[in-house]
Order: sequence, then C-alpha cells, then structure tokens
Amino acid sequence: MTSPPANASLHAKRGPFAVVPLLTAVVFILAALNPAHSAAAQDSRSRTAKPVIVLVHGAWADASSWSRVVARLQDDGYTVRAIANPLRSLSGDAASVKAFLKTLTGPIVLVGHSYGGAVITNAATGNPNIKALVYVNAFAPDAGESATSLAGPDSALSAPDPTTVFDLVPDTLPPTADTELYLKDSTVFTSFANGLSADEKAIVAASQRSATVGALNEPSGTPAWRTIPSWNLIGTKDRIIPQSAQRAMAERAGSTIIEYDAGHVGLMTDPTTVTRVIERAARATVH
Repeated sequence: MTSPPANASLHAKRGPFAVVPLLTAVVFILAALNPAHSAAAQDSRSRTAKPVIVLVHGAWADASSWSRVVARLQDDGYTVRAIANPLRSLSGDAASVKAFLKTLTGPIVLVGHSYGGAVITNAATGNPNIKALVYVNAFAPDAGESATSLAGPDSALSAPDPTTVFDLVPDTLPPTADTELYLKDSTVFTSFANGLSADEKAIVAASQRSATVGALNEPSGTPAWRTIPSWNLIGTKDRIIPQSAQRAMAERAGSTIIEYDAGHVGLMTDPTTVTRVIERAARATVH
C-alpha cells in the first residue's frame, strides 16, 4: 500500500480554513456593491460621529481670538477649525467661508463671533452638512440688514463722529466702502475688550485686524437661521452689540438663548461657558 505524503495531514487541516479569507473578501465586496447597505452604514456613522466645529472670528480680531475655546474643544475630542475671515465685504467673506465648508465631510457646527455671526448667517445657506449655528455675542441679520444697522444707537461704535471711535485708513473724509477701520485704543480699552486685563487689552489693540466700512454696512442675504437650528450666547456686559439688540435677533431667529456675564470678547474672558454652549449645540446634532 502506498503511504500518504508526509504533509497530507497538514493539507487536510489547512484546506477548510484557507477558504475563510476568500469568503470574507466576497462578503465585503458584496456589501460595498450594495448601495442600501453602504448608505445605511454611512448614515449610522454620521449620526454617531462628533461634528467638526468651525469657528469664524469677527472684526478687529483674527482666528487666535478663539484659542482658549479651541483648546477646550480639542481636549473634549472635537475636531476644530478656526478659520480666517477676510473682513473685506460681507458677501465676499461669506463666499470664502462657504468655500472652506465645502471641503469638509460629515456634520458641522458653525460658530460666529460678532461680525462673524453675519458671515455664518450667509455662508451656511445651502449646505446640508451644517447641523447647527452658534452665535457668540454676534450679529444674526435678516435679509437686507447690515451689522451697523443692527448694533443700534446704544452701541459704543455708534458715534456722530466716527473718528472718535475709529482710526480711518486712509484718513480722508467721507470714508468709502474700501476705507479700513481700526479701533482706537480708547475704544478697545473701554468698550471692545472689557473684561480682559490691561496687558491683554493692549495686545488686542496692537494686533487687531481692520474691517472695511463696506463689510460692516453691506446688506445681508437670506439667513441660514431660517432653516438651521441655532444657539445664541448673549453677553450681558457687551458694549459693542448691546444685550437688547442681541436678544431681539436671537428671538427672531428662534434660537436657544443663553446669557452670560461677559462683555463683547466673552470667547476670551469666559471660554468655558462659550465651549459649553458650542458642545451643547454639537450634542444636539447626534441622533
């Protein structure tokens, strides 16, 4: 009788298991080819994944104004992007932010501070990935309204002579839409940055980015808050956008309203509260 090969038992043992990787591969291929299954899996992931938080700064600031909020959000496991707001024109600024948002996938919580609120109001329209808007001491204009008109007569920026509040570049009068506006040091110290230390106020005054007259006076387009849930954090000590003006905009938008004991730069003086409200909005996007 012929003896079996020495490795026959090895072949017998390996045979059945060698089929497993092939079967597994077939299962994955079939699943990938099943649109319903793939869509369901993707939808499930989008419902459970944390949204990306996109932060848009306002006039006389840059993305670093969010640094204390960014650190807290990242500590809590969020992906955060604090992006540049050009501060040239409302329509142009919104288009810049809108283009950036299109590069992201999955749910987004879009946050705006001050003039950044007017920008996100326009930039979020038509993007189904944006699940929540958060306004932090911010403008939430309706169609046809400008930031300047919404600030109202009680704003520290509403002065009969703008040269008492702003430094104009060029310094010719009357200003044009392209005139650059810088806050005078006195405006920063007494109104814009109240709540910060004297040293911090000096840094804000020295490092501010100008906004144009045109950006602050350009009428807004169709507001995204008509179709996207919003949260509105109102600083009760805000001297740039008075509390009453913020509340009127928030109520009109149907926002969830939270008040806190902060001035206009509450994102710097009370980043914990600001972070908490942003995360509250983020949690509401997960179903």
